Amino acid sequence: MPRFKLTIEYDGGPFVGWQRQANGLSVQEALETAVAGYCQVDAVVHGSGRTDSGVHALGQVAHVDLPRHDPPARVRDALNAHLRKHPISIRDVEQVDEDFHARFSARERSYVYRILNRRSPPALDAGRVWWVGPDLDAAAMHAAGQILVGHHDFSTFRAKECQARSPVKTLDELAVTREGEEVRLFVRARSFLHHQVRNMAGALKLVGEGKWTADDLQRALDARNRAAGGPTAPPQGLYFLSVRYPEHDA
Repeated sequence: MPRFKLTIEYDGGPFVGWQRQANGLSVQEALETAVAGYCQVDAVVHGSGRTDSGVHALGQVAHVDLPRHDPPARVRDALNAHLRKHPISIRDVEQVDEDFHARFSARERSYVYRILNRRSPPALDAGRVWWVGPDLDAAAMHAAGQILVGHHDFSTFRAKECQARSPVKTLDELAVTREGEEVRLFVRARSFLHHQVRNMAGALKLVGEGKWTADDLQRALDARNRAAGGPTAPPQGLYFLSVRYPEHDA
């Protein structure tokens, strides 16, 4: 059966996360239901990475094997037709070799975390940003955040329920920028621990508010203890941005 690579955008608010779960509708289940409606088969949609309940995606990547040789554009349009009732959009479909795997072939993943930094709460972006009222110093957040770049034990920024074998990861890039009222945290790495990005965002918020210094962030990292890491940023500000593959960019 031909294998298709899907590039997917979704609003994570209505879902229990990417992965199928017994306690509610997941993005994966909605996609697999769409595949069943299109091809009349039960197929597994394999994602490049899991997202938690409330986390969004601009460029999540998945793959699925389909029992028909339709052109990629037809696959895209058919799946989107079956997804109309959900805030999910298949942005692009590409036929790939059978050795391509959305998760295991991935070489790099990137996320962006959005903070609306103003006194007034969001209206249009409610559920899509973390609203922080006090002024944040984005430059200080960026400077301190460089402490986290590189190869480290990220136990301080790891969720207790994280199933990764090791807390050691390599963070390739971290950048904090301000665009008007919005502060954005961009991160790039091959893989991340559960809640790592949200926990780093929570710690950097403390830096932005002047409650922590760069030295405080260094001590938190060195502690290798989640209790030393500050708050966990809420899921609604986090976006799965893109995935890079050896021969495929998404």
